[in-house]
Parts: sequence; structure tokens; C-alpha cells
Amino acid sequence: MNSFTKEERLCNIKLIEKLYHNGSSFLVYPFRIIWISAEVDSDIPVQVLISVPKKRFKRAVDRNLLKRRIREIYRLHKSEDLFPFLNERSEKIILGINYIGNEIAEYASMEKKFNNALLRLKKNISEQSC
Repeated sequence: MNSFTKEERLCNIKLIEKLYHNGSSFLVYPFRIIWISAEVDSDIPVQVLISVPKKRFKRAVDRNLLKRRIREIYRLHKSEDLFPFLNERSEKIILGINYIGNEIAEYASMEKKFNNALLRLKKNISEQSC
């Protein structure tokens, strides 16, 4: 279950545009979380897009390091926090994770902030579905 398969990655351009134009968002520094409920055909309840801006991190090495860290944190925490919550509600979402920090954060601090972001995401989903 601790994998990050192709089906979990958001690649569809129409869905990405829908996410950025119609999605709800919130900030938990250094992350901006954008999400929208969607009717996705797969069995997986979440499709994820992870982005790090070229404007803030000019070197591809730095962008790739941050994306790798975010993917790893997501991969480790999705099965215990996010998937059971969405499966019990039989809800499917599209999720965008944007890194908005100005410097490369430590893994431990990123993990703590990402957990806070997941809690807030679950709160927002439960408020919207009620």
C-alpha cells in the first residue's frame, strides 16, 4: 500500500485545469493545497499533482529534491490518514500540492506541516460533504 503508482499521479490536462480553476485551496506553509471532488474512474480515491515553482527554485536539482521529499511524505502518510477517511465516505478527490516556501526545508519539518495539511484537508472535505 505504501507505493505511488501511475494511477495516483494526475496527468490529465483537463482535470488539472479544472483543479486550478474550480478547486478549493488553503495554505499550510510551506504548502498550498488545492483540491476538488471529482468522479475519477479508478479504484484509487486520490489523484495527486505535486509542483515546485521554477520562479523560486531556478536549479532543477533543488526542484527535484523538494518533489522527491513531498512524494515520499505523501506516500508514507496516505494509507494511514487519507485513504481510509475517503474510502469510508466513498469520496474521490483530485489533489494538488504546491510548495510555496522560499528555501529548502528539512524533511522532518516538511513532514510535520504536511500532516497538519492532511488534517485540514480532511476537515474541509467533511465540511463540504455535510
